[in-house]
Amino acid sequence: MAGVNVPPPVSPASPFDPALAAAGQTYTLATLCGLFVLTVLPFVAALVQGQASEVPRHLAYALGTALLLRSVWRGGVWSWRVTVGLSIVAGLLVFMGGMFAGQVSWQGWVVSAAGLAFIACGLLLVGHPAIRAFLDGRWAARGRA
Repeated sequence: MAGVNVPPPVSPASPFDPALAAAGQTYTLATLCGLFVLTVLPFVAALVQGQASEVPRHLAYALGTALLLRSVWRGGVWSWRVTVGLSIVAGLLVFMGGMFAGQVSWQGWVVSAAGLAFIACGLLLVGHPAIRAFLDGRWAARGRA
């Protein structure tokens, strides 16, 4: 069409900010450690109560979680996607299970809070600007190597 001005395309990607990425290192580490603690906490609670029947299975879960989160820390895009997906889905399932258990016992509300914490950690990995700047820097460095 004649006489129609088309605006220039807008890039949704913001320029990389090293200061924001440096601050994101602490936030990313705290979020990943939080996910690990949330994953291992039921195993530790069972050990404290004297239930040591499924120790090898729980140790395998802890090792798998540690390897996945280490890969996220090192800049693995697929491991980041898997971590975010698992934390959101597991958080929803744990939250719903806690709500059902909360009808009978107060411990269900604690389980629901853990589900919300899983969801929060997953959302932080996706939406916190400092964490995303840090991970974007890791992804770019990994892509150059």
